[in-house]
Amino acid sequence: MSNEHRFNIRVYGILVNDRKEVLISKERRRDFKFTKFPGGGLNWGEGSRDCIKREIREELGLEISIKNMFYLTEHFQESAFRKEDQLISIYYWIDSNEKDQIEDGMESKDPAEEDNRFYWQMIEDLNLDQLTFPIDREVAKLLKSKFQ
Repeated sequence: MSNEHRFNIRVYGILVNDRKEVLISKERRRDFKFTKFPGGGLNWGEGSRDCIKREIREELGLEISIKNMFYLTEHFQESAFRKEDQLISIYYWIDSNEKDQIEDGMESKDPAEEDNRFYWQMIEDLNLDQLTFPIDREVAKLLKSKFQ
């Protein structure tokens, strides 16, 4: 295992429908199951806005518009997958004219995904403990406060 420390930049989308439900993703990497907001890793040569557009296109087959930035990690967060990585997470408010095509339990369209499904969750009923990662929990808390 390398002792080299790296930054790992992740970009996520907050997509809310007309029923005040937010889209969440339930995924599996090998034996590790987790629940988070849709999105993923920034590729070399890609901007953060391009990243979330690509991720949503790959996973859901949707084109999106980006409203504005919702949250940027402001503290040290170690990666759950690589202990030598420091996460920087960017969350954007996103929208899509095609969001009504997302059915509860819809599978990811990305063939590289092992087991990835999407679900609509009422924001008022969103339990922070149902999200696996600490930054997603912080974002969920902020999201709930905006819809109270």
